[in-house]
Amino acid sequence: MQLHWHRRDLRVADNRGLATAAEAGPVAPLFVFDRDVLDHAGVPRVRYLLDALAELRDAYRERGSDLLVARGDPRAVVPAVAAALDAERATWGIDYSGLARERDADVRLALDDAGVARESVHDAIFHPPGSITTNAGDTYSVYTYFWKKWRDRDKPDPYPEPDADDLADAGTLETAAESLSDAEFDVAVGNLPTIAELGFEEPTAAVQSAGTEAARERLSSFCADAIYRYADDRDYPTRDATSRLSTDLKFGTIGIREVYAATAAAREGVGGEKDESVEEFQSQLAWREFYAHVLREHPNVVTENYKEYENDIAWCDDAEELAAWKEGKTGYPIVDAGMRQLREEAYMHNRVRMIVASFLTKDLLCDWRHGYAHFREHLADHDTANDNGGWQWAASTGTDAQPYFRIFNPMTQGERYDPDGEYIKRHVPELSDVTANTIHEWHELTDLERERLAPDYPEPIVDHSERRERAISMFEAARGDD
Repeated sequence: MQLHWHRRDLRVADNRGLATAAEAGPVAPLFVFDRDVLDHAGVPRVRYLLDALAELRDAYRERGSDLLVARGDPRAVVPAVAAALDAERATWGIDYSGLARERDADVRLALDDAGVARESVHDAIFHPPGSITTNAGDTYSVYTYFWKKWRDRDKPDPYPEPDADDLADAGTLETAAESLSDAEFDVAVGNLPTIAELGFEEPTAAVQSAGTEAARERLSSFCADAIYRYADDRDYPTRDATSRLSTDLKFGTIGIREVYAATAAAREGVGGEKDESVEEFQSQLAWREFYAHVLREHPNVVTENYKEYENDIAWCDDAEELAAWKEGKTGYPIVDAGMRQLREEAYMHNRVRMIVASFLTKDLLCDWRHGYAHFREHLADHDTANDNGGWQWAASTGTDAQPYFRIFNPMTQGERYDPDGEYIKRHVPELSDVTANTIHEWHELTDLERERLAPDYPEPIVDHSERRERAISMFEAARGDD
């Protein structure tokens, strides 16, 4: 008997850890609701997680098996379930955060003490940390060099999914669960808790559909059209040119090899701009791995600046300005549209993420960690490595970051990427009767003009030009520049 511990791989197809276990089968699948993980979870992610687990459970039931579901500390759960099943080995996919690494090290020791073999595999990314390095053997801090090596490495094909003969039957799982009825944790077969039982309320945001089937539909639709427009249109939030696969990849409801294979197929037989556009999307997959490598090598970046000198930045952290940013009431239309989309959809378009992050750190002079925490709470696709990398990029404190003196002008960004004001009006209805040109000139209007045009929408809470100069001075002081 083999035990596979699902974590960020909520699927049966293209699952390297599950396929590895199935080679020696039969496999008993397990998911553990870990309180330490839930303490860092936001409501949208918990909702997506539960929906994805329901589909995963059904996939196993279709094969005559089921999903063991436990609530407790994996350090106790995994070895105990392995013992109840008389399992020879436990497998799982590697996660790269500091919390996960510490937990997994303890689980490995517990399994060793129990005499159960274990095998952890790199599943969420193609090339594990340490496999793409500088000539000196160091982790890359500049993405461009990383990308060139990532692009030229062979990519493995998707792993086969198990059939019924590869899996433990439901009766075996029931027997194991019953034998653990007196354990210090809860374990049952296929019995998923409600979101309330996990200590969360239902999200007010419309979280996208979860599971492999929904992910495959998104992938198929993207590769049929938008992938060929991706390079030109991906920065425009109303052009529907992104894959929307970020949440699926975060939870592993679809495998990275399956996604890459679909993009490679879309690239066959095309040339010119279409070929370049597909490669541009593939480069975004490489960004995911780049940040995963950085997190594995520098786990402290979750709470600390990657660039040490930036620890001396004198952030202002004005509570009222931070609150206005969170609520989408800054008086900068594109910023407010993004922050409201976040609350409405548990998602934000990537270009807009950069705009709102720049605004928080360079216009409001707030520590990026406030923004990271807010995104972690509200994004369904929150990923420690990606979000941290993105925030430190915008704040000019991270690896391969935006130079501190290159500061987004939120009005120019809004005019460039939402010229007709369609995205802004969708999420800021107070401006629905205001012309696009006027929206993009909102900061230049008088108070009387703004009151007449949109009495319920606020005036800009800061002056961008003045704050830009303050931001540059703040960074220069931290750097010790004369």
